[in-house]
Amino acid sequence: MVALATIRFRVENSGEIMRNLSALIRLCVCLLCVNTAFGKTFMVPLEANLQEVIDQSNAGDILILPATTFIGNFIIDKMLVLDGMNKTVIDGSGRGNAIEVTASHVELKGLTIRNWGYDLTATDSGIKVKHTEHITLVDNRLQGDGFGIYLESVQTATVLRNQVQGNSEMRAADRGNGIHLTNVVDAAVVDNVVSQTRDGLYIINSQQNVLRNNRLSDLRFGIHYMYSYNNEISENSSLNVKVGYALMSSNNLKVVNNRAENCEDYGLLLNFVNKSQFSGNTILKIRSSMQPAVSGDEGKALFVYNSTNNEIHANRFANSDMGIHLTAGSEQNKVYNNQFVDNEIQVKYVSSRLQEWSEQGVGNYWSNYVGWDLDNDGVGDSAFEPNDDIDKLFWKYPESKVLMDSPAVLLLRWVQRSFPVLKSPGVKDSFPLIRPQELPIDG
Repeated sequence: MVALATIRFRVENSGEIMRNLSALIRLCVCLLCVNTAFGKTFMVPLEANLQEVIDQSNAGDILILPATTFIGNFIIDKMLVLDGMNKTVIDGSGRGNAIEVTASHVELKGLTIRNWGYDLTATDSGIKVKHTEHITLVDNRLQGDGFGIYLESVQTATVLRNQVQGNSEMRAADRGNGIHLTNVVDAAVVDNVVSQTRDGLYIINSQQNVLRNNRLSDLRFGIHYMYSYNNEISENSSLNVKVGYALMSSNNLKVVNNRAENCEDYGLLLNFVNKSQFSGNTILKIRSSMQPAVSGDEGKALFVYNSTNNEIHANRFANSDMGIHLTAGSEQNKVYNNQFVDNEIQVKYVSSRLQEWSEQGVGNYWSNYVGWDLDNDGVGDSAFEPNDDIDKLFWKYPESKVLMDSPAVLLLRWVQRSFPVLKSPGVKDSFPLIRPQELPIDG
C-alpha cells in the first residue's frame, strides 16, 4: 500500500515537476541572454590601438580606457560603453570628428576630447551622433574649434554634465555650436557648461526635449531655438552673451525659471513664437555696448516680434535699456504679475490696438508708477500707461529727451490724460501692483 501511494504521488505531481523544471530552464536561458546582451567589461591596455579594440569588441561590451591619449578619428558602429574614468584624452588630430557614433545604445563618459576639425560645412565635431537612438553622453570635457556635441536624427538621448569650450581667438561666427540638436526627439540636455562657442545650445526641428540647468557664457546666443515644438527650457543661465535666449518659429514652449544677465542685444527674444509659457524668468542688465544707447539699438530685456497667444507672467525685467519691446502684430498675449524695474524705457509698443496687461485683477509691478493705493489692497487706484504718445514722440525723436521733465511735456501729458479721445492706443495696466510679488520657484 505504501509503495502504491508513492507511485500515485509521483504520477500526480509529475506534471507540476515538469512545469517547474521548464520554468527553471527558461530562467537560465534568460539569464544567459542577459549576460550576452550586456557583454563583458575590458580594461583597454595603454599601448592598444583604440579603433581596433572597438572593431573587435562585441555589442554590449564595456571598455574601460587607460590614462593616456589616443590620437585619431574613432567610429563606434555597435552598442558599446566607453568609460575614460576622467583620465583618457581623445585627440582628433585637427581634422574631422574626434568620435563619430553610428550605432544605438552607446554611452560615452569621462572622456577629455580635444583638437577635432573646424570645417563647419562638414559639421566637424568633438562627438557626432547621427541616425541612432538611446545615446548617453555624461561627464565629458570638450575643447575645440568646431561643434562640440552634434546630434542629428536621434531618438532619446541624455547629455549630462558635459563641459564644452570653444576657441575665443576665433570670430564667434566661425565657431561651431556647443551642443547642437537637429531633428532630435526626447533628449534631456541637463547640467552642462558651455562657453566661447558660437551658440551654447542650438536646437532646430527638434521636439519634446528638455534643456535644464545649463550654464552658458561668453557666446553669441545662449540658447537658440528654430522650428521646434513642445520643448522645455528651464533653470538655465546665460551670462555675457549677445542674446540670452533666441526663440524663433516655435510653438508650445515652456520657458521657466531661467536667467539672463549682461546681454548686449536681447535677454529673451521671441520671433514667431506662439502658444508658449514664460514664467519665473529673471532678465537683467541688458544694455547696448553703446552707452547711451542709440535709438533702435537699445538692449531689450524682452523683445516680442509677431508672437501671439503666449502667457508672460511672474518674470522680472530689470536694469536694462528697455524692459519690453512689442512689435509686428504681437497681440493676444497675457502679460501680468511681472516686475518692470528701473529700465530706462519700460515699454515700447506702437500699434493700432489697445493692449490690456492685467489678468483677473492682477497687473504688473512698475518701478516708475506713482499712483496711490488708498484702500491698501496692493493695487494702484489708477491705471498705468507705460507708453503714452509723449513716450512715442521720444522714441521717434530721441534728441527731444532733454525736454522730458519740462513744464511743456508735463502739460502735454495732462492734456492727454484729460482728453482720452486724443490718445492713440497703447499698453494699459488697469491693476498695477504696488509691491513686486515673489517669483515662483516651480514656474
